[in-house]
Amino acid sequence: MKKKIMTAILALTMTAAMLAGCGKQETAADGGSAAGVQTEAAESGSAEASADNKDAQEVTLKVFSNLPDRKNGQGLVEQKIIDEYMEQYPNVTITVEALDEEAYKTKFKAYSMDGMPDVVSIWGQPAFLDEVLEAGVLAELNEADYADYKFVEGSLEGFKKDGKLYGLPRNTDIAVIYYNQKLFQDNGWEIPKTYDELLTLGADIKGKGIIPMAMDGGDGWPMAIYLTDLVNKINGSTQALVSEAVKNGDFSAAPFKEAAELMRKSAEAGLFQDGFDSQDYGTAMNLFTNGQAAMFYMGSWETSMALNEDIPEEVRTNIRVFTMPVVDGGKGGANDIAAWNGGGYAVSADSKVKEEAIKFLNYMYQPDKLSKYGWENGVGMSAQDQSEYMTGDETELQKQIVQIAQDAASLSGTPVNDCGPSAFKTSIESEIQSVANGTSTADEFLEKIGKACQ
Repeated sequence: MKKKIMTAILALTMTAAMLAGCGKQETAADGGSAAGVQTEAAESGSAEASADNKDAQEVTLKVFSNLPDRKNGQGLVEQKIIDEYMEQYPNVTITVEALDEEAYKTKFKAYSMDGMPDVVSIWGQPAFLDEVLEAGVLAELNEADYADYKFVEGSLEGFKKDGKLYGLPRNTDIAVIYYNQKLFQDNGWEIPKTYDELLTLGADIKGKGIIPMAMDGGDGWPMAIYLTDLVNKINGSTQALVSEAVKNGDFSAAPFKEAAELMRKSAEAGLFQDGFDSQDYGTAMNLFTNGQAAMFYMGSWETSMALNEDIPEEVRTNIRVFTMPVVDGGKGGANDIAAWNGGGYAVSADSKVKEEAIKFLNYMYQPDKLSKYGWENGVGMSAQDQSEYMTGDETELQKQIVQIAQDAASLSGTPVNDCGPSAFKTSIESEIQSVANGTSTADEFLEKIGKACQ
């Protein structure tokens, strides 16, 4: 029964919006700790290695990753697979360079000009992938090789160009509001059903000397996802509206303005922490996991917080989740959620060990690797069917995420910041702080991001 339920969730609930998203697929936000790190996994022998492996030529692969935390979540899963691969193939040494999101994307651009590492993290979104594919830096993959890899229907589409496959998706992402259940219970706070109730709750929490909601405003993209979430609740959908706005360079439609003004109203009311517009991912997460904030807006990829022993037990065991409340007068219901297929991996077109790099990529995506290990480590949902790995012993957080996906009536698809050209992405992620903190008006913000599409 569990397998049938999860298959239905992924194959039916997710497909329609993924195929619709901006004419392509998705995005952007994989979690990690704030500081960039660089690690090198040591080569290890294997007593069980085949004779062919023992006699094989020595190979070094470089993996460039946006997952700097190698002890928790997706970074832990990635490193586990790398270590297993080197044990199985002792002739292969894999080095890892791992940076946080923004530093990663900056260096990725430099590598695009100077020579790309062998295996890299990518995002199946127009704002990121279109220019990368035009530059020809990614190797074409043979889609037929993945017929038995249990990818959710439609999840590969955002990683294609002209019918050719250039990368593989890793995640199915849902935008959520994490909350500290114990804080809520101790103070008699209820889960808000409407956005007005959320603002009222925020005022109550703030009155207790606690930060209502930790927000990574410094990086831009989480607030752009927040904006997408609000537009989805106001308009009942986002894709057609966003696609038309990007095409015409015109974001004057009423749902965009209402969403932008709601963000400003939220910040003005103190829903987010002081200085949110200049604070990064790690800072926002720490405020929540240290118990200083009652809520934290982020994606389902952070579901592994429930298993992260670096987080105090009293917080870790009480992390729960809900989705964006409905907006009064909006067309979107409680089960119209912001969700999309997230980041993935690709191989460099100029890799000197391309055959080995593709072999490693394919090893990572064997259903009993990324998908299985991700589920076991509480890392949200993958872009592959994970139903056979459900045991009934999942964390409450995992169960909630699955329920949210199962109950979804519609999905937003690609977040608005990832639907246009790179200049548009840069514009919206750098201007959104100004509209949120009130230094620019909603009209000024929308006019600027519209011009960036032209």
